[in-house]
Amino acid sequence: MAKVDGFVVELVRDMHRLAKEYDGIGLAAPQVGESLRVFVTCALYGEPERAFINPRIELSGAIVGDDEGCLSLPEIRAEIMRPPVARITALDIEGNEFTLEREGIWARVWQHEYDHLEGVLLVDRMSPADKARNKAALAELVDTYRRSQSAGAR
Repeated sequence: MAKVDGFVVELVRDMHRLAKEYDGIGLAAPQVGESLRVFVTCALYGEPERAFINPRIELSGAIVGDDEGCLSLPEIRAEIMRPPVARITALDIEGNEFTLEREGIWARVWQHEYDHLEGVLLVDRMSPADKARNKAALAELVDTYRRSQSAGAR
C-alpha cells in the first residue's frame, strides 16, 4: 500500500509530466520503476488530471474489444478485450478517498493502468493473432532490453 507522503506527491507530479511528454493518457508507478500501487491519468476527454493511489476496481458489462497501446511498448497496438464499465475507489493526492464510475475510454484506461499494478502487460492480454502480428516489434523490444542490461553489467 502506498502512503500519501512527499515522495508519492512528487512521484505523481513526475508521472503526470512523463505521461504528457510521451502523449500518454495514463501511467502506472511500475512503468517508472516504482513498486507502488499508484497510477495517474491525464486531463482529456472532459476529465481532469487525476492520481489513483491504492485503487480498487470493480468491472461490469459484456466484454468488448478495442484498440490499445502502451507507453511501455511503443509502436505496438492490439485489440484488447475488457468489460466496458469500471467503478474505481482510490485515494487522491491529498489522501482523500473517492469513487468514480465510467464506461468507455476511461473504464478501459483504468483497467489498463490497474493491470500494470498487478504485473499484467498489454502483451499478456493480446490474442494469438495480435502476438503474431507484433512478433517482430516485440522481439526488437526484448533485444533492446537485453542489450541495455548487458551494457549496464560491464
